[in-house]
Amino acid sequence: MLDKRKFYINGEWIDPIEPKDLEVLNPATEQPIAVISMGTAADIDRAVAAAKKAFASYSQTSVEERLALLEKLLSIYKRRYDEMAATITMELGAPATMAREQQADVGVGHLQGFIDALRRLKTRDRLPNGDVMLREPIGVCGLITPWNWPINQIALKVVPALATGCTCVLKPSEFTPLNAMLYAEMIDEAGFPAGVFNLVNGDGVSAGAALSKHKDIDMMSFTGSTRAGIAVSKDAAETVKRVTLELGGKSPNIVFADADLEDRVTGSILECFNNSGQSCDAPTRMLVERSVYDKVVEIARRVGAEAKVGDPTKEGSHIGPLVSHVQYGRVQALIEAGIAEGAKLLIGGVGKPEGFETGYFVKPTIFADVDNTMRIAREEVFGPVLAIIPFDTEEEAIRIANDTNYGLAAYVQTGDPKRAERVAARLRAGMVHINGGPHRYGSPFGGYKQSGNGREGGMFGLEDFLEVKTVHVPDAA
Repeated sequence: MLDKRKFYINGEWIDPIEPKDLEVLNPATEQPIAVISMGTAADIDRAVAAAKKAFASYSQTSVEERLALLEKLLSIYKRRYDEMAATITMELGAPATMAREQQADVGVGHLQGFIDALRRLKTRDRLPNGDVMLREPIGVCGLITPWNWPINQIALKVVPALATGCTCVLKPSEFTPLNAMLYAEMIDEAGFPAGVFNLVNGDGVSAGAALSKHKDIDMMSFTGSTRAGIAVSKDAAETVKRVTLELGGKSPNIVFADADLEDRVTGSILECFNNSGQSCDAPTRMLVERSVYDKVVEIARRVGAEAKVGDPTKEGSHIGPLVSHVQYGRVQALIEAGIAEGAKLLIGGVGKPEGFETGYFVKPTIFADVDNTMRIAREEVFGPVLAIIPFDTEEEAIRIANDTNYGLAAYVQTGDPKRAERVAARLRAGMVHINGGPHRYGSPFGGYKQSGNGREGGMFGLEDFLEVKTVHVPDAA
């Protein structure tokens, strides 16, 4: 078992002030793979003090200096790429192929996207009225990241902080801390100055809250549940710090009769089940035009039945376990609620798949004849569970799609380009995918309503970590 009890503070791996051990479990075997320390407010204080001290000099570095450091980090990440993928498979349960092709790849894609954006960033600009506008690093940033796409969210927060001249303290999820510690090793090797990046493990109640409340933290960037995001916002309010949030989702996927049904329904189900359904932007509500509803249900039944659960250490397109017993319990409860509320169970259901009694594996599950008032249509399941809902008209589809507290992503499947654009314009979501269009590195990621505020990735991701200063110059003679 790995001993990962130390924190990375001020350029060194140091012991926690107070020993508080936590075992990190492999979700496929339920066996411990590492032991970490759970940080306290005192550990956060040390990390924030280091970041505050480092900000004085690091904030004055040039864009060229920071670009050189980021390029070095990119080179190191590529060299240790396979190590990152294997780490995520071990602690998250992401299957080997998926971990290598998706989970680890984001560390390259987002970093390159930020490098490209930083090269385009104007830190000094002249306004039409003659005044000068400066963009400056906001300060010391507290970063709290989730377990479901761990290095994705770390890269989307740590990299723009470092790129803009900010310093930071990262608190990764205690369920998946090992990839974060590996990333800290890479940052150290790249030569970032001591104190610029710091890492303290811990839970949200102790370490996370201490970070959000800290008087010397100038900005909080949080990704996780809407409930926890509200808590971060409240904790941060007393010191009036900037808060950016990337929260939950209940993304609608509108399937019109003129879509390529075989292709788009199949692709949609595979996307819903990807990462064992543990994606905030997963297309979990499939809204289907009634004239093709029966056909879509049969495609969904067939494709869903072909979905395989398997050992995450093996190559292939199968899905792995959920991250923890807590997450397993939540998903089971919502599957039970779907059955109790009268939704039609097409495949899957409660319990574990046959042959997977050990590990937090769940059955890929599809419900048909769902009403948008049911819990499985309202609540974020965060498991491989799809709800299919019929609609009659385009107007009704838009109404159902927008009838949610969330607004992260939305999906439209149609053979009519004009309809696709028309419907996309009316969906209250931060991102709309048309006919399988992927999210591309460098584009803004984020949502409306209770899916959060702010945007991550590329130029918009850099701007979240920048303050704007106006310099009022004298009138020209």
